[in-house]
Amino acid sequence: MTNKDLFEALRMFEKEKNIPMDYMLQQIQKAIEIACKSYYGGNENVVFKADPEKNTFDVKLVKTIVDEVEDPNFEVTLEEASQINKRKKFAVGDEIEVPLDPKRLGRIAVSSARNVIRQGIRAGEKGQSLIEFQSKLGEIVTATIERIDAKTGGATIQIGKSQALLPKNEQVGLDALHEGDMVKVYIADVKDNERGPHAIISRSHPGFVRRMFEKEVPEIFDGVVEIKAVSREAGSRTKMAVLSNNPDVDAIGACIGPKGARVNAIVAELGGEKIDIIEYNDDPQKYISAALSPADVLKVDIIDEETKSCKATVPDDQLSLAIGNKGQNARLAARLTGWRIDIRPESGFYGEEEDDEPAAEEQTEE
Repeated sequence: MTNKDLFEALRMFEKEKNIPMDYMLQQIQKAIEIACKSYYGGNENVVFKADPEKNTFDVKLVKTIVDEVEDPNFEVTLEEASQINKRKKFAVGDEIEVPLDPKRLGRIAVSSARNVIRQGIRAGEKGQSLIEFQSKLGEIVTATIERIDAKTGGATIQIGKSQALLPKNEQVGLDALHEGDMVKVYIADVKDNERGPHAIISRSHPGFVRRMFEKEVPEIFDGVVEIKAVSREAGSRTKMAVLSNNPDVDAIGACIGPKGARVNAIVAELGGEKIDIIEYNDDPQKYISAALSPADVLKVDIIDEETKSCKATVPDDQLSLAIGNKGQNARLAARLTGWRIDIRPESGFYGEEEDDEPAAEEQTEE
């Protein structure tokens, strides 16, 4: 390979892998230093100069000028120095840069150099993947499904030049994914371990719904309407609390859109998942009442503000609606508000013993 071929290859690599040429030249220099250390008895004092514009680079090994050479890997005589560089006058004790032909480094040294370059390439790719994922953290991206594991149902997703896994439990229940499809995913987290950087992606995360509304509702994007909290059981139901920062703008109406167009577009993306949009209120009693919709709440009594526990009273015929199927409505309301809600019928009589509803859980996003 000529110097020109080398630089052309580096330019191609920079374009395809997005790894800067300067970085790769640093890896080549490091590889040559290691090779020299192996081939020249530990001497790794290398001068490496590269000029991509001229497609040139040269390598020189620094040695010391002595009267009598004891270690030819580190030393040259004054006479030898004069032959190497005839333009300069040297004295014993000076250092001289001896031109080096990398081809003479030997097979073992070259093998070591190749390993260093490969490691540099992997490290560069790893760094680019990490940067790419981190730049998209907390955002929705549209990606391509590369393959689906028939056993686990997990989908390998191509995001830019990197890949990520969408596990079955991070998919929406009704998702029917196929190889080659384009799919929207939420970058929930970015991890970097011994296997390299990888993105934690999801379609079931509450943040997915939040970002969908930010993209679909201009008032949210502009900050006129604020999403205060989201609680979600993916594929089934979401509750979202919103607040208008402009008295002339209806927060709930803005999210629903003309004839329900905005919310319907999001529901379609979520495979028919129901979305309850309620108005946030700093008054916990009003907020909790709204969170238990579609049930009507007669009153909310604060039991303990420190532990955030309260009792909500509903009409007898609204009890099952307030609790929801398998406790879902009460559970989502608790997560949304962060309050432990004890739901009681107006008469105080239960047809059956009801379990206390759980406090807010980790799925809440505020």
